[in-house]
Amino acid sequence: MTRQLATVAPERPRRAGTLWRSRDFALLWGGQTVSEVGTRISGVAVPLLAADTLRASVFQVSLLTFLAWLPYLLFSLPAGLLADRVDPRRLMVACDLGRAALLLSLPVVALVGRLTLPFLYVVVGLCGVLTVLFTVAYKSTLPRLVPADRLVEGNARLTVSQDGAQLVGPTVGGALTGLVGTAWTFLGTALAFVVSAVTLLLIRQPTAARPATGDRVPVRVALTEGLGFVRRQPILVRILACCTASNFFAMATSSLEVTYLVRELHASPAVVGVVFSLGAVGGLVTGALADRLSRWLGSARVIWVAMAVPGPLYLLVPLARPGWGLALYAVGLAAFSANAVLFNVAILSYRQRITPPELLGRVNASFLWICFGVVPLGALFGGTLGSQWGLRPALVLTALGTWSAALFVVCSPLRRMRDLPPA
Repeated sequence: MTRQLATVAPERPRRAGTLWRSRDFALLWGGQTVSEVGTRISGVAVPLLAADTLRASVFQVSLLTFLAWLPYLLFSLPAGLLADRVDPRRLMVACDLGRAALLLSLPVVALVGRLTLPFLYVVVGLCGVLTVLFTVAYKSTLPRLVPADRLVEGNARLTVSQDGAQLVGPTVGGALTGLVGTAWTFLGTALAFVVSAVTLLLIRQPTAARPATGDRVPVRVALTEGLGFVRRQPILVRILACCTASNFFAMATSSLEVTYLVRELHASPAVVGVVFSLGAVGGLVTGALADRLSRWLGSARVIWVAMAVPGPLYLLVPLARPGWGLALYAVGLAAFSANAVLFNVAILSYRQRITPPELLGRVNASFLWICFGVVPLGALFGGTLGSQWGLRPALVLTALGTWSAALFVVCSPLRRMRDLPPA
C-alpha cells in the first residue's frame, strides 16, 4: 500500500521554542498522563481483585496477564492496517470510551453479587483488544504532530508522564483498594479513560493518512508490508529480537509480582502500591534525561547501554524479604524501569524517523505483534514456573532471562556505532 496512500502533511510546530507551546501536543500529553494514571491503578487493582477477593491461585492470576496481552498476538497486524486507513484519533477515542464502559461493569456486577473470575477474564480480554487498537494508533500519532527532530524530546516527555503515572497510580490504587474495595477502584480508571477521550477530541491538527485514489493493495499484502519493511532494516531486526526476548521474561516476572509481594513478602495492598510507585523512579529519572543521554552517549550506543548496564540489579527482586527488605524489590524494579524507558524512547524515535508515514501504523503493529505477542506466552511461562518451582526460584530465572536480552544489541553493529544512521 506504499504507493496507494497520499499522506496528509499537517502544519507542524517549528523547532524554535518548546513543545509545550504546541496546543495539540499539550492535549495529547495531558490526556495520556491522566489515562496512564488510571491504567496503573487498574494494574494493581486487577490482580488484587483476583488474588484477594476472588481467591485465585497463582496460575489463575497469571492468566489475567495472559488474557490482557493475548490480543497483541491476535489483532496487532489488522490494527496496524486499520490505523493507516482511518483517523487514528477517532479510533483512540472509541477505544477509550469502550474501555471505560468495560471497567465500569466491574463495580456494577460486584454490587449485585455476580462478580466471578470468568467475568473478570472477559473484561480483561476485551480491554486488551481495545488497548491494542489504541496503542497502534497512538504510536502513529506523534510524528504527525511534531517535527522529526523533536521526536526524541516528544517521546521522552510522554514517557516521563507514563512513569510519573507509575509513581502515583499504584499508590493511589492500593489506597483506594483499602478504602472503597477493589471493585469500586475501577471507577477512577474509567473516569481517566473518559478524560483521555475528551482531550483527543480537542486536538485540531489532522493526524490521519488519507487513501489516494486508485486500486488498493490486497489486504493480505497490505497486512505484511510493515513486516517486510522491518525485515529490510538490519538494525530494526536486532532491536526487535531484543524487545521480544526482554518482553517474554519481563512478563513472566510481571505475572508473579503481586502474588509474590502478597504471599511471600506479606505486603498489604497499600504497600504493594507504594513498592510499584518507588519502582517507577528509575524510569522517571531516565525519561527526564533521555534526550540529553541520547546526545551524550550517542543514539546508537544508548540502546545497548540501557539494556546491559542495569541487568545485575534485577536479581534484587527475588532477594527481597518481608519488612524493610521490600526496598530491594523496589530497587530492582527501578533498574528495570530505567532500562525500559531509555531503551524504548531511543528505539521508538528511530523507528518513527525512518518509517514512511503511510507505513507507520503497520510497522508499529508489526513490532507489537512480535514483541508483545510473546507476552501472553511469557505470562503462562511465569505462572507455570511459579507453580512448579516456587515464586522465588522462578523470579531468579526470569531476572536472568530479562538481562540476557541485551545480547541481541550488545553483539550487533550497534556496539561499534555512536549514532544511528539517518532516515
